[in-house]
Amino acid sequence: MSQHLTLLLQCPLVIAAIFILGIGGTFQYGFAISMVTSPSAYIKELVNQTGIERYDVYMKQWEVSLIWSFIVSIFSIGGLVGSLLAPPIFTRFGRRKCLLLNNFVSIMGAVLMVWSRKAVSFEMIMVGRFLYGVNSGVGLSAQTVYLVECAPKMLREVVGVTIATFVAAGKVTGQLLGIRELLGTKDRWPWLLSFNAIMALFQLLTLPFLPESPKFLLLDRGDQEACEKALRRLWGNKDHSTEMEEMLEEKAALQNIKAHSVMDLFRDKTVRWQLITIMVCFGLLQLCGINAVYFYSYEVFRAAGLHEKQLPYAVLGTGLSETAGSLACFVIVGSVGKKVLFSRGCMTMAAILLFLTISLYLQPHVTWMSYCSMVLLFLYIFIFSIGPGGTTVPLPGLIFTQAFKSAAYSVACSVNWISMFIVGMIFPILVEHLNSFCFLIFLINCLAGGLYMQFNVPETNNKTPLEITADFQRMHSKPGRSQGKPLDVTKTYETKF
Repeated sequence: MSQHLTLLLQCPLVIAAIFILGIGGTFQYGFAISMVTSPSAYIKELVNQTGIERYDVYMKQWEVSLIWSFIVSIFSIGGLVGSLLAPPIFTRFGRRKCLLLNNFVSIMGAVLMVWSRKAVSFEMIMVGRFLYGVNSGVGLSAQTVYLVECAPKMLREVVGVTIATFVAAGKVTGQLLGIRELLGTKDRWPWLLSFNAIMALFQLLTLPFLPESPKFLLLDRGDQEACEKALRRLWGNKDHSTEMEEMLEEKAALQNIKAHSVMDLFRDKTVRWQLITIMVCFGLLQLCGINAVYFYSYEVFRAAGLHEKQLPYAVLGTGLSETAGSLACFVIVGSVGKKVLFSRGCMTMAAILLFLTISLYLQPHVTWMSYCSMVLLFLYIFIFSIGPGGTTVPLPGLIFTQAFKSAAYSVACSVNWISMFIVGMIFPILVEHLNSFCFLIFLINCLAGGLYMQFNVPETNNKTPLEITADFQRMHSKPGRSQGKPLDVTKTYETKF
């Protein structure tokens, strides 16, 4: 790890890029997930008030709950829209310009949020949440591609982890600002919902000082001179000839090949296992149950037996656990590798969920078991952020070549947002009908994801997309071919196209 830190310190503009892209990118995504937890009662009150004052209708409890669930879940719909919009935008106009334009979406959402209470309109919160989702969908894709492409080869794994770190930082900030001593009050909660505008303004003012992605300049624009200039700005005077040669090799392999569509990605057999891998990993990000904790964290901790006054601080502890886990992942990913962290993390999470189910079942019979449940929940979040949470997001940019990268992020982020929407809608029903056994479904998903990664995915550390593609083909080739000469991926592309 010391080697990676030394190399990172030699690239101060890469460090600046991590913070600028993170604060204006996945930080907003994490904040938008957690910010509605604290003011949920006030938002429900606004829903009732809107019905009475504007529609002369007094809503029943189930109607308010239904509207509240949709306010929470519409964020995922916006995220799906944003994830589909992002790849064609950042492929055509560049990563930097895509992120700059994306900040205006966040600011529009924040304006609607801050005026919703005075306008007596829960619909404004709904539209604002949708715009926050669009912003997060675009930011999650564009930031990841931009940051990974700006980092030297040896730092890509480490830098990629910071994407999840800013998600965790956004979540814990939303929880912290949501306590009663800060913005979690009846008068100040609209300002809590509009806090993302500050992050968007920060990125609008600072992002123009960063260069465009060197890989985009070379592979998409064909401008080698601009690429070398961007590399010198980002990496200083260090020797970057090796990385330049690898990019030129990829450019040669993809010569006269345009960016592939999503349908091309699904039809191409040479990247089938990479496609399956990102679908499994991004689906598991939500289907392991992590966002069920954040969307409905108060309900989870009530089930764990905590008093009402302790709930906001317990929820804050979940964000701190995820942040601590992301920092731990940042320290060890360079030496351990993504495959090991993901697969072993999933296995450990499955074991924790088993013990959590047992502890929740025993709570009515053993008084101290509620605290055991809470500790297990914190431990589960910590392991998640070391494993799947810290290693998944940059995966499409690492295992796909430039021609497939845009389509790969469309698929990966679509799977992520659809899975988030499903969990957000059905988790309350699972709790109602399964009680302490609701986490067994997530246990099975964790176990399946860990086994898949262990036996079907090669390690990605310090490898180019072409090398990883060759590793996938060797791992999944027929027995008769596996003993032969390794496949030449460059020739594969030239022959096919």
